Parts: sequence; structure tokens; C-alpha cells
Amino acid sequence: MNNQFDQIIDRQNTNALAFDGYESYLFGPNESFPKIKYSKQELISMWVADMQFAAPPCAIEAMKQRLEHPIFGYTMNFSDELYQVFGGWCKNKYDWDFPQEEMQVSLGVIPALIGLVEYICEPGEKVLAFTPSYGFFKLACMRVGREFITSKLKENNNEYNIDFEDFEKKASDPKTRLLLLCHPHNPVGRIWTNDELKQIGNICFKYNMKIVSDEIHCDLLRKGLTHTPLAKLFPGNINIVTCMAVSKTFNLAGLMVATIIIPDPELRKDWMQKQYSLVNPMSLAAAVGVYREGVGWLEELKDYLDANFSLLQDFLKTNFPKIQFKIPQATYLAWVDFTEYFPPNTNLTKFFLENSGVILEGSEMFVENGGLRVRLNLACPRSQIQLALDRMKQALINHTPLRSGVK
Repeated sequence: MNNQFDQIIDRQNTNALAFDGYESYLFGPNESFPKIKYSKQELISMWVADMQFAAPPCAIEAMKQRLEHPIFGYTMNFSDELYQVFGGWCKNKYDWDFPQEEMQVSLGVIPALIGLVEYICEPGEKVLAFTPSYGFFKLACMRVGREFITSKLKENNNEYNIDFEDFEKKASDPKTRLLLLCHPHNPVGRIWTNDELKQIGNICFKYNMKIVSDEIHCDLLRKGLTHTPLAKLFPGNINIVTCMAVSKTFNLAGLMVATIIIPDPELRKDWMQKQYSLVNPMSLAAAVGVYREGVGWLEELKDYLDANFSLLQDFLKTNFPKIQFKIPQATYLAWVDFTEYFPPNTNLTKFFLENSGVILEGSEMFVENGGLRVRLNLACPRSQIQLALDRMKQALINHTPLRSGVK
């Protein structure tokens, strides 16, 4: 039986970051690029978090319908339609709702983070995050000159938990004004439990901190698991900003649209005065289309991703027995620990690109305590994943000092 997600789509020469822009992003404009024995056409992209799948048909159809109107002028979200379908999605998926005036539209979660850090924190104040962290949390602070501090997650046998003692110590600093929370967490794939979320919130509010909760991966859970928005656990609390987007759930990252829930009227006023509020008309059309009709496509996607994770787990168990890999609760990103196979400080991004033609992200692309781990994007056709894993295995076998322990 053919599966729509098995289709291999050539994205080269489409200005896709995943294929056409990986060199400067992963290795920097001033670094010499690795010497790769594979041609550009043979490279397998498993790094940046967008999917190698076609967008949902309902998104494409919604944009086609919008294209029938021949004017594409300056556009803002003036109608009630997006709120109705997104609000309905949140109610159906998470049993969570919010007033329409709290919903703002952004050109993406990353632009929203940059703005929110600037609006919430004054110069000299600090922003806290759990690590290993998505790199743009730190970058958002650097962009606006705010200090970025961290609390390291505790890891045991590939399971990550919050060090609440260290977290509260950092939060108690009067200069710490904001927590950037990743829920579910990227790159480790944890869904924070309701008890953990309540403890996070209680600590932050004890010390008069605000929380920006990046929940962009909230719909990409393993089958049978559920997501609870942080704000749902603190009804009436205006100190939580929630960020969600169609970009991850429905592979629409290039359309640059996100929904930001801001209950604090003063912060929302700041946002509306300072944020660039124009959006692409195609983005609005696609977002409405997927929130209205995309649930079936999403369920099929989750089944496919679950099978991809099982493939990876079985492959690692058979061929890399020293790796203790646990399928993450959320995201389509695998966080794989190669500590037993490489000497310290090995650049795994460079090693696997040079020796296997697989483009992935080593821990140097993330903030702190990543060790010798790589992040693999499994939102790819299964045949590509199998080929990538076979090449990675052969690369380790060929790398003489590392042969021990590879079957």
C-alpha cells in the first residue's frame, strides 16, 4: 500500500534551507566546508526541523482558492476566521480556550520570541531557559542585548528532568525576569507533566517572573499522549505568553505565521505598537485551511512518525548496542547519544557529513550539555531514513578507531 509520506520530493534548487543553505548555517561563512565524498544530489538532509513531506492538500487547496483573487496587497488578520478555527482547534485538542483579543498573529515563533524578550526585560535583566536548549532561545536574547542564563536538565539513561533546586536558585535572582519554556522540549522531546508545569509556574510567579511558553511542537506527540498548555493550568494568570504555529504541525514553516496568546493587556499593547503586524495572505489562507480540515492528515502523519521512530530504535539496538535510545514523547526529532563511539569534542555534524553524506545537527548547534549527541529529523520518507542509517553505520565502521562496538 502506497503511503503519501513515502514520496521522495527533490527540494534542491528551491531555496530550501535544508538543502541549499546548510553550509553557512551549520559551518559558518568563515569556515572551510567539509570535504564531502558524496554529490549534492546524494546528500540526505535530516537536520533543520521542517519535514521532507508535501504540505497537507487542504493547505494547498486553501492557497489555490486565495490565488483566485488577483490582488495580493498589504494584509493583516482583520477577520474572525483564524480565531474561530484556531480557537476551536485548541478547545478540541487541549480543552483550552482564551478570549479573541488575546490572540496575536506573528511572522513566526522566532520573531515573536525576539520581540517578547525585548518588551518584557529591560537591559541588564536576565532570561532563563532549560538546557540543552534550542539555539534560538539564546539568539533571541543576543539580538536585543539581554543576558541569557541557563538551568541544566538532569539526564539519566537518556531521560531528562528539571533540576528544580537549581532552577529556583536561578529564578530567585531579582534580575531574572523571564523564563523561556520549550514545551514539549526541543531537542530532548520531553512533554512536561502537569505537576512539573505547576511547579515551574509556581516558582516563576513566586519571584515575579513572566513565562513565554514555546509550544510549537504541541501537536507532534506519540500516539496516545496529550498536551496540556501551561496557561490552562493557571487560568486568569496574565504572566504566561503561549506561542503556537502551523509551521511544525503541518510543515508550513516557509509561510511564516504563528499565533501568540498574550493575556497581559499592557504587554499586548506593547506588542501591538512595536511588532510588525502585516502577514502574507497565503499564510492566513493556509493556516485557516489546516486548522479547519487538517486533523486527518495529522493523524496519518503521527502514525508514520511513530513507525519511523521504531525503525530508528530497532536499528540502533541492533547496530549500536552501546547507545541507550529512548523514543521521545514528542517532536519528530531524535536525540541520539554517540558518547561511547567518539572521543570528546568530536564535531559530529562535520564527521557524518564528510563520511556519510547525512546532514544532521550535532550538539554544538544547541545550548549547553548536549555532549556527543546528534539531532536527527525523522520527518522523512522511511527509505531515506534507512539509507541514512546504513551510511552512518558504514562511516563508523570505516573510521578505524571507532570500529569497536559497531555490529
